Amino acid sequence: DQRFQTLIALMLSSQTKDTATALTVRRLQTELPPPGLTLENILSVSSTLLNTLIYAVGFHNNKTKYIKATALILKERFNSDIPDTIPGLISLPGVGPKMAYLCMSAAWGRDEGIGVDVHVHRITNLWGWHKTPEPEQTRAALEAWLPRERWHEINHLLVGFGQTICLPVGRKCGECTLSTRGLCPGAVAPKKVVVKKRKRQAEVKGEDREEAREEVENVVVKSEDV
Repeated sequence: DQRFQTLIALMLSSQTKDTATALTVRRLQTELPPPGLTLENILSVSSTLLNTLIYAVGFHNNKTKYIKATALILKERFNSDIPDTIPGLISLPGVGPKMAYLCMSAAWGRDEGIGVDVHVHRITNLWGWHKTPEPEQTRAALEAWLPRERWHEINHLLVGFGQTICLPVGRKCGECTLSTRGLCPGAVAPKKVVVKKRKRQAEVKGEDREEAREEVENVVVKSEDV
């Protein structure tokens, strides 16, 4: 069941943050009948209930269909286990090359390729490691020089980095050590706020007189790139 759970977790993780994936897997483990997240339970659970249980992940409607179909294929074609080859894994609904390579590493302990998702593809191109238009080309470029013992961890490192610091929109370069040390060619300089002081006249009324008082206010004029 551990290999099956690994596959299901990876299927749930697509277009979903790690925290949501972990909570959803835990929900399947605890809210499906004992012993929890198993092939037989996925086969027997209704699509409606399964969709409710995985509601927190992205594209849960499609994933419900993929998971139900995959469970049936595993039972009928793979002796209730998951495939132990990349072509076999890719043949499953909703499983692409990235997921297949990650599953092969995590479930079978064999690093046969790098799992390249949008974060790995985007960040390694941002760093200038290569100029590749598609994730599969990025995978080939990385595998050409990265030591095989690093193939599994690079996905984990860059996915987390891409979800928290090097975001697709609004990168937090000011919080990134690579940026502050001048090691990232794609770093975006922080904004500098220009503040000018402006005086204005304000009337202050008393019982027998009127007097003018100068007030100073800070006015944000514009933001400039530094």
